[in-house]
Amino acid sequence: MYPIIEFEALAELAARDRRAFMARTWTAGLSAIGVSAGMTVGAGVASAARQIPMSSSKDDFQVANRRIRQSVMGWCYKPMEERTLFELCAKIGIEAVEGIDSKFYPEVIQKGLKIALVGSHGFANGPTDRSNHAECIAKLTKGIQLAVEFNAPSVITFTGMRVKDMLDGIAERNCIDCWKQVIELAESKKITLVLEHLNSRDSSHPMKGHPGYFGDDVDRCFELVKKMDSPYFKLLFDIYHVQIMNGDVIRRIENKHAMIGHYHTAGCPGRGEMDDSQEINYPPILNAILKTGYKGFVAQEFIPTWKDPVQSLRHGAMVMDV
Repeated sequence: MYPIIEFEALAELAARDRRAFMARTWTAGLSAIGVSAGMTVGAGVASAARQIPMSSSKDDFQVANRRIRQSVMGWCYKPMEERTLFELCAKIGIEAVEGIDSKFYPEVIQKGLKIALVGSHGFANGPTDRSNHAECIAKLTKGIQLAVEFNAPSVITFTGMRVKDMLDGIAERNCIDCWKQVIELAESKKITLVLEHLNSRDSSHPMKGHPGYFGDDVDRCFELVKKMDSPYFKLLFDIYHVQIMNGDVIRRIENKHAMIGHYHTAGCPGRGEMDDSQEINYPPILNAILKTGYKGFVAQEFIPTWKDPVQSLRHGAMVMDV
């Protein structure tokens, strides 16, 4: 049995070691995020890693760094008129739009913007069900043709919903059989088909989650991409949906980036603004994307909740301009 004095000595030694360890860790942490002499600790941490609060939104913000090629999902801003959204994007310095009716594509180009992603068959009537194949093939073919016409790099696709009593292996085969019918055309035109992973957990709103969606496991979606075995078939990595269903966002980006062809963003939970009220810290994620050498588009796909959606749009552009 140890004397009491030895316990006290051990406790004091442990306390000193703990204080020294914390001091070393704090110093190393500051160095890692680039805090230099003359820079306040608070400012250094905020600029490197923290979400940007609503109060920091600037009415005159314009994109400056352009390291992230920004796009905006048009459906999120309804009932705002499309041409108003295009004008705002051009004014703020956002490069592209997506998620809009193709009849507006010529106007987008006239505004000096790009089409980042062309639509197709939608997430409900997908190729898990063979009765949807004719529709999916027709709409994917049309999407590829539109992408060529308007110089867009990608066309979106989905798995569709689960079919009652259908085994997962059969659903996967159905999807692959459908996509194989259009992949040669996509390859010949150098247009990438991007499969979007969606969450099936949030049932609070028709665009916040999709109960019954077959491609709700991002690892399954990566496997489908692998089985397609084409440089023009990749994953649309929606960070909001991945966070809800699978998490471990940065590690997945680091390990699987070669199979990712497009990114979507939104705050979580709730699919609102990417501010400090939600759990996803976007600046480190965006920097992780850049470290992979990714050169494609990253789209804002949050549903504005602030009183002024224009302020929401500018704030989103600020967050993404890392």
